[in-house]
Amino acid sequence: MSNEQDGRELAGSGVSTNEDAPQVLADYVVPSYAPLRPNRLVVVLKWAKIVVFTLFAVALVLGLWGHSRWTHATNARLAALEAATAPVKERPERYDEAELASLPPVVRRYFSKVLNPNQPIVRGLYMEQTGKMNRGTLTEQWEPFTARQRVATRRPGFVWDASIVMAGGITVRVVDAYVAGVGSLQPSVIGLFDIGGIEGTGEIARGELIRYVAEAVWYPTALLPSQGARWTPVDAQTADATLTDGPITVTLRFVFNADGLVERISSTERSALVDGAMVPTPWDVRLAQYQTHSGMLVPQEAEVAWTPPTGRMPYWRGKVEKLDYDMPR
Repeated sequence: MSNEQDGRELAGSGVSTNEDAPQVLADYVVPSYAPLRPNRLVVVLKWAKIVVFTLFAVALVLGLWGHSRWTHATNARLAALEAATAPVKERPERYDEAELASLPPVVRRYFSKVLNPNQPIVRGLYMEQTGKMNRGTLTEQWEPFTARQRVATRRPGFVWDASIVMAGGITVRVVDAYVAGVGSLQPSVIGLFDIGGIEGTGEIARGELIRYVAEAVWYPTALLPSQGARWTPVDAQTADATLTDGPITVTLRFVFNADGLVERISSTERSALVDGAMVPTPWDVRLAQYQTHSGMLVPQEAEVAWTPPTGRMPYWRGKVEKLDYDMPR
């Protein structure tokens, strides 16, 4: 049978072929799958992004708010320090070796070592530090810190502004200050949430003046008799320095090494802040790595510790990164 006959028979039987069927748009479109409800993973990821962004925004706002609040409070302390440091009476502007005549031999040797003849008297100091602080009591927990500090020598005072990075990346700001005879210590989480702290008591003022005298190794002209310091011999390598500011008088013990430099400073008059209370605790500072700055030989590194009968407990280890002195020309 021929193809022509087959075609006539199919046509006669009413059966149609694909070639005869009309084409529609659906024949050219590939079907897609549209689920009845969104994929759960996509929803979770979307909300996770929203939460992360929100938390980041909140953290940024809190951080900026805390920084602004802390800066404002610190600047107020610095302004008060500046206002309180106008000279009460005239003092020599330069170091004169003649004033060493009555000092203990070990102290005379120290000043001869760290000061140049006719050395200008330090009126103020800007300092930057880096290091670690131990916030542990039973076990050591050292955290890195950076700090800046302003010091005035007429009248004695300072403002120490530190930033400590705690575990988890949380930043704690700490200000330690002695301004116009008033001492203060205030820690704050991100500069916004104050925790503990103490200000205005006689104990904290005494403790901060002790710190000022111990740190005078960075501005050694403040330890001269002409600047109000009084020295008493203890033995061939040791002498006590006494300084009075207003109603407060403090005495610290200075131990000198074989080179005539201050190696250790200690006090039995300082109190530690323990659970919100000031507790009298022996305290000492150890110094190392002396270098010359602005004509004076001063230490670059220090370690500070409480020294109760149970044993020495270091809580501060630091290095001087910058020293900028205010002195007469």
